[in-house]
Amino acid sequence: MAAGTPVLAANTGALPEVVGDAGMLLPPDDVEAWATAMAQINDDHGLRRSLVERGQTWSERFTWATTASQTAAVYRACL
Repeated sequence: MAAGTPVLAANTGALPEVVGDAGMLLPPDDVEAWATAMAQINDDHGLRRSLVERGQTWSERFTWATTASQTAAVYRACL
């Protein structure tokens, strides 16, 4: 996302939380859905541009400083 690549991800585990609405979430075992999504991103320049822009904005929240701060807060809460 941060590099400007449209993201397709499985809609399982922590991926939906990480991707948010900045990417396309798909069932991990639905080959047709993945193929269709790849074709959509390839063919629809507006969709691709939207995913790139949303992904870059969304990814700004994932910094090392934020991670360190949130991790320290959890440690403090546990003590």
